[in-house]
Amino acid sequence: MATHLVWFRHDLRVTDNRALFAACEDADAQVIAVYIATPEQWRAHEMAPRQASFIYQHLAALQLALAERGIPLYYQQCALFADSVDWLQRFIRQQGVDALFYNNQVEINEVQRDAALDRALPAQVRVHRFDDSLLLPPGSVTTGDGNMYKVYTPFRRAFLQRLSESDTRSLPAPAVRGNGQQPPLVALQPFDYPQQESQGDFPIGEEAARARLRRFCRENVGDYLAQRDLPAVDGTSSLSPYLAIGVLSPRQCFNRLRTECPDVLERTDGGAFGWLNELIWREFYRHLLVAWPALCKHRPFVAWTDGVRWRHAPQDLLAWQQGKTGYPIVDAAMRQLNATGWMHNRLRMIVASFLVKDLLIDWRLGESYFMSQLLDGDLAANNGGWQWGASTGTDAAPYFRIFNPTTQGERFDPQGHFIKTWLPELVEVPEKAIHQPHRWAEKQRRMLDYPLPIIDHAVARKDTLAAFEAAKQRAQPDE
Repeated sequence: MATHLVWFRHDLRVTDNRALFAACEDADAQVIAVYIATPEQWRAHEMAPRQASFIYQHLAALQLALAERGIPLYYQQCALFADSVDWLQRFIRQQGVDALFYNNQVEINEVQRDAALDRALPAQVRVHRFDDSLLLPPGSVTTGDGNMYKVYTPFRRAFLQRLSESDTRSLPAPAVRGNGQQPPLVALQPFDYPQQESQGDFPIGEEAARARLRRFCRENVGDYLAQRDLPAVDGTSSLSPYLAIGVLSPRQCFNRLRTECPDVLERTDGGAFGWLNELIWREFYRHLLVAWPALCKHRPFVAWTDGVRWRHAPQDLLAWQQGKTGYPIVDAAMRQLNATGWMHNRLRMIVASFLVKDLLIDWRLGESYFMSQLLDGDLAANNGGWQWGASTGTDAAPYFRIFNPTTQGERFDPQGHFIKTWLPELVEVPEKAIHQPHRWAEKQRRMLDYPLPIIDHAVARKDTLAAFEAAKQRAQPDE
């Protein structure tokens, strides 16, 4: 009897899992599964303790779901990726594995790990790899001369054309194997890694994730364009934590969207297409990571921006991290992140702009802090978002576009409902004064237990423009 091994990574689901489905196609094969925790690698990648907890809870749910189908899940902890390769070789030999099945990851360390394992395995062990975390595989959407797009809009146009020609069906969960006897459930040892529960509303399990997806596509996606930028409104899907660790696949999202909104590809001005557009941004950033692996190494896409002379301002960085900058929309967003591990996308743009363009602090410090806190931490999306906001990435905001944090708050949280949720010290400030509370307090001769702005936006804007312009000039070849 053949033995098939499924190696789970960031694909913690039994439904629409290409590697698992393929491993189970031979009804006579014995199928086993493995998950390898790598805590020291996670520390190097600054994974959030919240995300570690989220992974652990979904791993337990996956173990149960596999057992119900007659598939045992083995669990091992290794410090680093290199150690996991050594252990997996031995495990494959001990279990008499004939074929290994896994879903590809796009990050450079993960790619190098998989290549090292492939080289180390004996020729008789067949390796089956699948592009499972994307609607279209990296390298499949290119310009006429075969290169990766550097600008999003033409990428999206080509992506949609290719998508219409591709098989994006979702696969069912595998059937119960053999005689239906369930393997014993062995308690999973806790990760040797800090764990922290999220205060956000992110229930555990594939069914909970799929129910949220169905509800969003059925009830909320029509209003997505009108509500997605309003943090006080529950107008987004909040599915990113599930996508980040593979509890949901992008195909499930796309197919559910088409089921509920059959004209999604034709009505490009509708909310459904607006949300699909966000899924395509996710694809864009992952395709970029494969085309330019240096993005995994904290390098800017626009080379001259590496010459920007950032401020060394640890106290300002700490104030930003703690939500104590004196700018209410920035502080409320950061406190939401610190409490829940999640932040509304509009707010991610606002706080990134503030750190880089107001405080003139290196965007990589912001990217790092986000990864250390985010429940939906994902290298490609996080790096892409930060490089966009910092004007250092491909198709990024031009460096002279600088958000005014006060007017951003006035525009996207006009009554201050979101701000007051996270800044209780401002609860008595009237709505019309909430974005500049100290002006109101001064007129009322009241004291606020809230910091004064740590920087003047108008002055900071001029300093940032000068810093970017100087870096650009230094990068120019001598005439």
